[in-house]
Amino acid sequence: MKDYLVKALAFDGQVRAYAANTTETVGEAQRRHYTWPTASAAIGRTMTAGVMMGAMMKGGDKITIKVEGGGPIGAILVDANTQGSVRGYVTNPQTHFDLNAQGKLDVRRAVGTNGTLTVVKDIGLRDHFSGQTPIVSGEIGDDFTYYFASSEQVPSSVGVGVLVNPDNSILAAGGFIIQIMPGAKEDVISRIEEQITNMTPISKLIEKGLSPEEILYYILGEENVKVLETMPVRFECTCSKERFGDAIIGLGKEEIQEMIDEDGQAEAQCHFCNETYLFTKDELEQMKEEASSVN
Repeated sequence: MKDYLVKALAFDGQVRAYAANTTETVGEAQRRHYTWPTASAAIGRTMTAGVMMGAMMKGGDKITIKVEGGGPIGAILVDANTQGSVRGYVTNPQTHFDLNAQGKLDVRRAVGTNGTLTVVKDIGLRDHFSGQTPIVSGEIGDDFTYYFASSEQVPSSVGVGVLVNPDNSILAAGGFIIQIMPGAKEDVISRIEEQITNMTPISKLIEKGLSPEEILYYILGEENVKVLETMPVRFECTCSKERFGDAIIGLGKEEIQEMIDEDGQAEAQCHFCNETYLFTKDELEQMKEEASSVN
């Protein structure tokens, strides 16, 4: 199954819902960053939440998420847009621990619980919307649930999960976000809460082959769900050699000359996708000329 997400309404508009399969997308992040299982689960859960939150926005808007829980994994940074593109990285990708008492990857231990979840929304205006809440569990899903309730005042349930194969590749990844709209009836809220409390873990549902639509049917009841839109999901980075070149030109001719004198070339690596760009001596000389003309 190709990665994609669905947007839906349920119970005649009382509930807004999103669900996504992100197995290939998280797999691409795992391959690019060589993440070990616990780190894969942490970044995969964050990317899954991020791509669904990106889908909540409009037009050319973008969202940046930073998870800093004070744990050994370091910071997790994720970017997403409204078209289903997402990218991300973690400071210490080779982080892994034994399974926790529940037999699951110990994401809480890796992420830590002494820090913050920060969400920055770029909606095309000079000022960005920024919300920050404390890390409440380190398991990622609970932390986003708390973020929505506290920062955006939208009662929500966020479920995200990742299963990792013995060879470190990604077996299954995906998630859901269920949001209660103003005026929702108590019996609807109680029904959803009970189902989510007793449901099979989201990563297991993905592993079984359930589609994003079927995940929402499973949680909310097929007869109650109205799918509004589907959207492909993919790992996509916005970096390019041209962008890095512009950044080097911006350093000024003296610093570029230092690169030429010391190494005879320059190498730049993107944090988000691990792509490496090489600039030869001739390219640096040309960039130095451009820097001179700018100054």
